[in-house]
Amino acid sequence: MATPLSSPETVVVVGGGFAGLFSALAVHERLPERPVVLIEPRDRFLFQPLLYELLSGELQSWEVAPAYRQLLSSRGICWLQDRVSGIDLDARQLTTVASGSLPWGDLVLATGTELNDFGVPGVREHASGFRDLDDVAHLRALVDDLKKRRTPETTVAIVGAGPTGVELACKLADMLDGAARIHLVERGDGILPNSASFNRERAAAALERREVCLHLNTAVTEVHADRVCFKDGTSLPHSGLIWSAGSSPTLPDIHPNPAGARAPLNISEDLRLLDHPHVFVPGDCGRCSANPWPATAQVAMQQGDAVAKALQAMDHTQEPEPFQFQDRGEMLSLGIGDATLTGLGITLAGPLAFKIRRATYLTRLPGLSLGLRSAGAWLMSR
Repeated sequence: MATPLSSPETVVVVGGGFAGLFSALAVHERLPERPVVLIEPRDRFLFQPLLYELLSGELQSWEVAPAYRQLLSSRGICWLQDRVSGIDLDARQLTTVASGSLPWGDLVLATGTELNDFGVPGVREHASGFRDLDDVAHLRALVDDLKKRRTPETTVAIVGAGPTGVELACKLADMLDGAARIHLVERGDGILPNSASFNRERAAAALERREVCLHLNTAVTEVHADRVCFKDGTSLPHSGLIWSAGSSPTLPDIHPNPAGARAPLNISEDLRLLDHPHVFVPGDCGRCSANPWPATAQVAMQQGDAVAKALQAMDHTQEPEPFQFQDRGEMLSLGIGDATLTGLGITLAGPLAFKIRRATYLTRLPGLSLGLRSAGAWLMSR
């Protein structure tokens, strides 16, 4: 008897982030007769927009990082805790580190991104990111240490003033409570360049209230264990540096490589890899030149459902529809109990925006029962 790991009907999803997990869930819901295998080496899904609340202790790990076994076992999706090392597009097979060679009928490639140091020396050795549970633990330990020392000259540097850098600067400033000064470094001429003006204004005010020192038009040339060097020849001492200046796709070896480089992969508007109609690349690993979408969680979640719709159309010998992103706005955490949001005709900032943001994200956690349980725990704690 064919198993999900050997059936030619199997939909194999590589990567369990937003794009991968939501693709697997949507395919199982729309095409219950198709076996679905999710290959992901980590044991927990990470709901990254709520990582800031996990850092500050406003949410618990089970709310932000539910186990894949909990999310998938009741749905009949096969979770393979393994890492894909290579993909043969022509043979429609992939190779994993532990399980060897596996065939696939349709492939969803959603392996996510990693820190992009842009070739700046010292970043990987001396900077931390803010992408996973290990980073949360590292920053919690740093905050505890700095609060014990509490010296006026202590500084923490954050490089990159996009959403991650701004949200992290506000949250850390509240957690440190004056034990260290936050410096936010941005090579551009403003914060949050892709955000709505209302959110930019509220974020700028939040940074100013917390006395975050903002360095605009400042390019980093080198990072050391105790200082960061800038293009103008100056430097800034630091007791900790977080790099949020950008990310790049992380992909296994692909043969033949259709893009001539590791990443990103060129895809059509229906999310399929060019010249490979049975390979979908939702999320941050694909690039559609005709319609570049933002690299956000809401895009990845919507693309997961679009992949399932496309497979449903293909099973009925129809061509998939182009992916249409429905922008539902932007929500930013601006410290403990503070946030800003815009979208669907609403602009709001402050404690109420913070509550709406958190409740909105909790209801989007995969698995309705988990979302309701988490929301209930939050309401009971008010």
